[in-house]
Amino acid sequence: FHEIKNDTGTDIPLTGDLTRWAEQGVLLLNATLTVRAHLAGSHQNKGWETFTDAAIRILAEERSHLVFILWGAYAQRKGAFIDRIRHLVLSSAHPSPLSAYNGFFNNKHFSQTNAYLKSYGNTEIVW
Repeated sequence: FHEIKNDTGTDIPLTGDLTRWAEQGVLLLNATLTVRAHLAGSHQNKGWETFTDAAIRILAEERSHLVFILWGAYAQRKGAFIDRIRHLVLSSAHPSPLSAYNGFFNNKHFSQTNAYLKSYGNTEIVW
């Protein structure tokens, strides 16, 4: 949330509840939707990637003027499915504490998203 505050000036929320984002149409999607506790990547190559790749393809093909924010190298590979003429694709380092200083901080993705949405007559996200 610190990046949102730095980018947009929005106050840091009291909780990490992202319901407000979902209600505004923000879809947060990991490539692998489950994991064993404390074992990062433990459910990779179990079929989730097929599902999430299909979801990205369908959204990219059937909608226009979406914003895809791809954080981290793994997510950035999903950008191959997205028509960059029809959509805005933003990418940077992953926000993990291990990599956030390698390009996540100050990426301005939240304000860029809102500027793009506004330019097509869509409502800006209240981050």
